[in-house]
Amino acid sequence: MTSNEIVDGPRVHEIHVGGFPSVADALAAQEPIARLLCPDPEHNGPCAVPWEFTLTDAEPVALVLGVYADPAAVAALADRVRTTVGEGHPVQVRDGDPEEFPALVEQHRVEHGEA
Repeated sequence: MTSNEIVDGPRVHEIHVGGFPSVADALAAQEPIARLLCPDPEHNGPCAVPWEFTLTDAEPVALVLGVYADPAAVAALADRVRTTVGEGHPVQVRDGDPEEFPALVEQHRVEHGEA
């Protein structure tokens, strides 16, 4: 594996969606964002991009979307999230910590037959 593959390949990223005045407001934003990633929640098999949500403890509250994908896919997804949540909620992409999102790493490993 070359260093380019490590940098450009799929890995854990965080898409932070900020500016929510309360946890309830942040939780309400989850559903429309989830439909970007999984338009049919009743589909068979895993989603194309492994994902999960968490929240920050900071005020204002930020919704954190953890995804396991390559940087180009994450950038495109972040643009779609920006369109969905609107200008009042800043969206930032950050490197994610695999230890914070172990289910994403495991899903990717299983789906790709990695030991």
